[in-house]
Amino acid sequence: MSDTTLRLLWPQWQGAGTSSVRELAPEFPFDVARRGYAVGSAVLEAVLPAHEGPTDSVPVAMNDFGLDLRDGIEAKEAVIAQLAAAFDVIRRHDADRIVTLGGECEVSVAPFAALAERYGDDLANVWIDSHPDIGTPSSAYPGFHAMAVSALTGHGDPGILRLLPATVDPARVTLAGLHAWTDDDIGNVADRGIRSFAPDDLRTTSQPLLDWLAATGCSRAAVHFDVDTVDGDEIVFGLGAEPGGLTTTQVRRIIADLHATTDVVGLTIAEFIRRQVIHLQQLLRGFPLLGP
Repeated sequence: MSDTTLRLLWPQWQGAGTSSVRELAPEFPFDVARRGYAVGSAVLEAVLPAHEGPTDSVPVAMNDFGLDLRDGIEAKEAVIAQLAAAFDVIRRHDADRIVTLGGECEVSVAPFAALAERYGDDLANVWIDSHPDIGTPSSAYPGFHAMAVSALTGHGDPGILRLLPATVDPARVTLAGLHAWTDDDIGNVADRGIRSFAPDDLRTTSQPLLDWLAATGCSRAAVHFDVDTVDGDEIVFGLGAEPGGLTTTQVRRIIADLHATTDVVGLTIAEFIRRQVIHLQQLLRGFPLLGP
């Protein structure tokens, strides 16, 4: 193997439902708040260590293209266009490993599906998130970022599923840190045979998660990390605060234990929104010599 790692910048914001953005970021004008995911992606790229391998970006529209609700999915046209563009970027590099800096949770769909095509049954998916992201177009919440795990396991909108080169058997997907959900979606976790671990299952040890991973027989893993997994009473990294989640120390231990016991070929950092940076942007708007 060439062991090439692609760093994929994907500042997608369209998959976040407008209802949650309005509710959770009322301090900003709505059009500014919903694009906060793009700010988060840029901050991640700026603060992480320099990447020695290839780095590329998925083109993301910053205007109002394709934001209408269609077939139970908000911004379906934009989501499909950018998902297809992400696959174009990934195929161009044909990397063995992919690190994705998002963007809302949907940004894991393309890299994880591409890695599933590459590694087949030898790839497990560890979805570290307060939420199950197991919704479908028939769910009450229409934001596609809450449907990402459904898409990866082959459920949901046919037009989106046709874009995926591979899906993942639900038996090789686990939800770690799960403790916040809507009643119309949580049943999908058990119905599809997806294993989940609440924060309390992982407070003092990662062993339950490692035992599940060993039982899959997979030697590789793709890890999705939604920053809202971190206990909102400790620090708020994402759009909303979810109290009762994992602490930063616990998250670091879980990731370290996964890294020590399996070959991590995919990693996504998702849902990061840097409020102070957005506030600064708002402050500086209209300053002379800084542009429009």
